[in-house]
Amino acid sequence: MECPTEKLVDIVNSQGRLRLASYNIQKSVGLDFRRDPGRIVDIINRLDADVIALQEVDKRLGDRPSSIARELVENSTDFQIAELAQNSVSMGWHGNAVLVRKGLTIHSVDHLTLPGLEPRGAVQVNLGDKGKLLSVVGVHLGLLRPFRRAQLEKIRAHLDDSDVDDAVIMGDFNEWSSSVGLEPLADGFEIISPGKSFHSARPLAGLDRFALGHRLELLDAGVDQSSSAKIASDHLPIWGDIRVNRGKP
Repeated sequence: MECPTEKLVDIVNSQGRLRLASYNIQKSVGLDFRRDPGRIVDIINRLDADVIALQEVDKRLGDRPSSIARELVENSTDFQIAELAQNSVSMGWHGNAVLVRKGLTIHSVDHLTLPGLEPRGAVQVNLGDKGKLLSVVGVHLGLLRPFRRAQLEKIRAHLDDSDVDDAVIMGDFNEWSSSVGLEPLADGFEIISPGKSFHSARPLAGLDRFALGHRLELLDAGVDQSSSAKIASDHLPIWGDIRVNRGKP
């Protein structure tokens, strides 16, 4: 699915750093049981990211309307919404959305249905120009390890068969272990857990991760542990600064 190309400066193609972020926003419902999309948008802005993968952005019932109005993102942030929704009320697909800073080129988007007992899907947003594409894959993996492995295997095979140059997989991996469960990515990606991000009230596990392709260099990473993030969702947002090392074979 092709998207309009913006003729603007594309920092993906430069040697500067690119900030990635991922945030499971729990349909904008905080630990205080308030649905507060404005609070989520404030946290998104504070992350100062260039690309953000969101999970659980859409409600689960009916046509899955977005928990954050598109107008709020368009008017209160510097992001464009990757056109992943397949209806007029959702922001994402299977709850996964991607925000891209204005000035970055969205080349194309794609959807990948994932195996499992529950409906799951990954979203792919390709940034840059053909021949220099960075593919961002947003995920919210399943609750059972065998299905998470199968889901990662399908994502890996999809990327191997595509014509993207570099890829990052990011989102809620739902994997509590740091040593098992992520084997399908082991030989082609560096898996980064910036810190414990779940549960936000008392973080015990680094469920939220980045998986960086071999030419993506990690410069810095962390978890937003601000007071507002600790109450806005059951997950804390993560961020990572990377550089695309195009000289690496």
